[in-house]
Amino acid sequence: MTLQIIKYTITTVTVQYIHRRSFLAAAASARVRGASDRIRLGIIGAGGRGRYLTAQFKEHGAEVAAVCDVYEPNLQAGLNLASPGARGYVDYRHLLEDKTIDAVIIATPDHQHAQPMIDAVEAGKDVYVEKPLAHTIEDGFRMVEAARRTKRIVQVGTQRRSYDLYQEAKGVIDSGVTGAVRLVTAQWLNGWDSLRAPALKGKLDWDLFLGSAPKRPLDPFRYFHWLQFYDYAGGIMIGQAAHIVDGIHWMMNSPVPLAVTAAAGKVNLAGAEIPETSSMTVEYPENYILVFTLGYQAMRYNMHNDQMQQFHGAKARFDLGRESWAVYPQSSAVEMKPSRERRSPGTFDSASIAHVRHFIECLRSRKEPNSTVETGQSTNVVLGMAVASMRSGKRVTWDASAKRIRM
Repeated sequence: MTLQIIKYTITTVTVQYIHRRSFLAAAASARVRGASDRIRLGIIGAGGRGRYLTAQFKEHGAEVAAVCDVYEPNLQAGLNLASPGARGYVDYRHLLEDKTIDAVIIATPDHQHAQPMIDAVEAGKDVYVEKPLAHTIEDGFRMVEAARRTKRIVQVGTQRRSYDLYQEAKGVIDSGVTGAVRLVTAQWLNGWDSLRAPALKGKLDWDLFLGSAPKRPLDPFRYFHWLQFYDYAGGIMIGQAAHIVDGIHWMMNSPVPLAVTAAAGKVNLAGAEIPETSSMTVEYPENYILVFTLGYQAMRYNMHNDQMQQFHGAKARFDLGRESWAVYPQSSAVEMKPSRERRSPGTFDSASIAHVRHFIECLRSRKEPNSTVETGQSTNVVLGMAVASMRSGKRVTWDASAKRIRM
């Protein structure tokens, strides 16, 4: 890894999006909703996840009154799914001018999470923002500051925090049944064969898609596969670690790391920039380490079995899967059996449903959501450090007082 690339990595952490705010001033005061009011939502980013959330929010009684996307086919598909009379926008800033919109859902590529969220709360809107919270550590801190200064409700889309199985698991591990935990190991396995190169089927506002990212000529492959490029995301490692690290922080009561060391294999998907096989080791001041391994050149599993987190305690091991948990007490037996367990195959979708319902309840009650901007930023710090470590080949430490990484 060359010095030039290391410098570029740090530069991407500090870049900020130059944006207009004058049009937001008139919308800065927000209404506190009564329990009988119908909530009017806008969706920013009407791709697959955005449309899924649109359907869920409608199912829970919200009116999806506005849809925004920079790609015409996504915009039209979003409008087809939204509530009758919904208005369409290409530029999210025009959507935010609508004073009748109470909250927005942000389901854009990662590099477009921060500025829309900040502009939304400045405009008096509450926000549901998909994970990871941000594309850079600095952007995450800007989001936390904006949410707290404007006193808006902001929930991050880490849905496990609203999943009854994970809430139950939190109670089990908090009971102390494992004894002291000094090691947590986790994995997420799947298989990717190749990346398609689809053609654009409608208008794409490329400049709005790029936003704060480096300028470059229109590239449909980059647009459709933004997850594979450092300009817009941290790869599937970051996409999945956003869930895994958040869950472990919750279980272990960990707000910040001490250091992160990450490594990756070669890129095995033609056209991609970010490896799909990687591992990170995270050191914590609570005297434990986390080792998370991602393998997207593995065989495919049933969703029930594709991920596992193991908390290796002095008295017992606690296994936490996508839809299961189990306690394995210390034993000399060859065949170890759990003393307590829960297996609930096929229930994971209920986590997203519960998370949507919880956000709507928070809009009405004005209570803090399960997944706050602070918990999102706690994970975002680890993710940013992991990317910096993987790209530089160095162990990266966290300077908590300066709120920055050191290499």
